[in-house]
Amino acid sequence: SCSTVLKTLHFITRPLSEEEGNFSLAYIITIHKELEMFVRLLRAIYMPQNIYCIHIDEKSPKDYKTAVQNIVNCFENIFISSKREHVVYAGFSRLQADINCMRDLVNSKVQWNYVINLCGQDYPLKTNKEIIQYIKSKWNGKNITPGIVQPLHVKHRTEVSYREYVHSGVPYVYPAKVRKAQPPHNLTIYFGSAYYILTKGFVEFTLSDARAKALLEWSRDTYSPDEHYWVTLNRLPG
Repeated sequence: SCSTVLKTLHFITRPLSEEEGNFSLAYIITIHKELEMFVRLLRAIYMPQNIYCIHIDEKSPKDYKTAVQNIVNCFENIFISSKREHVVYAGFSRLQADINCMRDLVNSKVQWNYVINLCGQDYPLKTNKEIIQYIKSKWNGKNITPGIVQPLHVKHRTEVSYREYVHSGVPYVYPAKVRKAQPPHNLTIYFGSAYYILTKGFVEFTLSDARAKALLEWSRDTYSPDEHYWVTLNRLPG
């Protein structure tokens, strides 16, 4: 029962400070295994003023999906992504999973300030308050998505076309013998982390701007596009 979940797992049920209550974070958590690890992560980052979108890999076992849904049902500010992907490591589906959650978060009633993406094997080193204070002190109004101009040793990731395959039930990404066209809008490709902390304004921009949409389409057959997509858009003037 939900009362048992809240009581035995000691979920925090009210903002721990006024500062936290006035600064809501959104989280995107992509998961596919290890239910207990997911619950530990969720309990560690949960605050009632925040909002959480959970993307469950469509390939996950049915009982795993059911268990996650049962936990999520106990909270008004946690939900399952309205569209789920068959996620392939280093494939476009990993980026699409985040974007699916972003669309849901932008349409939610919670007025969140920043979004942070995690996977089910992550765990926080800072408290909610420390994360907020770090954002405010150094990044207020800016995105945290560091990167550099795409280095030569990873140029192959965007120079040739990659396809998702399945072998013996295991999905993977492999290059095809097709060279890709240049990036749209003469964009310079930057390379960085798939993980980010993004402003709500930037998220709304990526979901609506013509350049962002064109880059997303161009990135469909690249290797690990989540490692160049956000950082490239963040480097656009303005």
